[in-house]
Amino acid sequence: MGDSTVTSLDDREQTAAPDSPTAANGPGFLRRLRTPRRPRLWFEIVLIAVSYWTYSLIRNAVPEQRDQALSNADWLWRMEHHLGIAVEESVNHAVNSVNWLIIGMNYYYATLHFVVTLGVLVWLYRSHPGRYAATRLVLFATTGVALVGYYLYPLAPPRLMNGSTFIDTVMIHQTWGSMASGDLKHMSNQYAAMPSMHIGWSVWCGLTIFALARVPWVRVLGLLYPAVTLTVIVATANHFWLDAVGGLLCLAFGFAVSRVWYGALPYALPRAALAAPRLEVPR
Repeated sequence: MGDSTVTSLDDREQTAAPDSPTAANGPGFLRRLRTPRRPRLWFEIVLIAVSYWTYSLIRNAVPEQRDQALSNADWLWRMEHHLGIAVEESVNHAVNSVNWLIIGMNYYYATLHFVVTLGVLVWLYRSHPGRYAATRLVLFATTGVALVGYYLYPLAPPRLMNGSTFIDTVMIHQTWGSMASGDLKHMSNQYAAMPSMHIGWSVWCGLTIFALARVPWVRVLGLLYPAVTLTVIVATANHFWLDAVGGLLCLAFGFAVSRVWYGALPYALPRAALAAPRLEVPR
């Protein structure tokens, strides 16, 4: 991804000057909070680590309402049949018949969700400090509202549905591929499939790369990443198509929160940022 940006964004001023979208909003204290500043590495590491730990703790603490989750899955499956989009089972069986492909997808599902997301955060931190906080807020707000979805709408993934022929590809091929399969299933909420954060996070990554990278093939990869992720979550029987829609709705909420707070979409903010204020030590 490098440190290049789209030409139109490069032409913007390189610091968050007083006439930036956030500078004129609210009283002094609030204005300072909303002004993009250069992130501090130690703070970001702690924030991301604590946030993910909290997310995992809350997600897994949501009651595993098995009967309700299975009932919701049956209803969702019937709804997809009614809409004519219930092809997940066919995709699952077709891809499972190609060993190298489904094994690769199992590892993709387990690893890239975290690796690519962290990679994009690091890239933003290094190359787009003025846009980092606003773009990070999108991710955090998206994930936060997803926790509400897990609590209000427990949903079994296709591979756990009663009476279906979906294949749990991790179990069949004995790959390390999901916190929700095999020996690791006791460490994760089995019925937190709606919304899909694999989609929420991957689309966040894809849009960020497409908006800020200048190299054409990198921008294309940004768009392909969520498309491939969608195929993977369906082929491995971890999600329905409609789980992906839920992930997109959560992402839209995240962008709305960031837009309201910063007064502009993250990618429209200046690339550079003001230096973080230093604490004054009284003499």
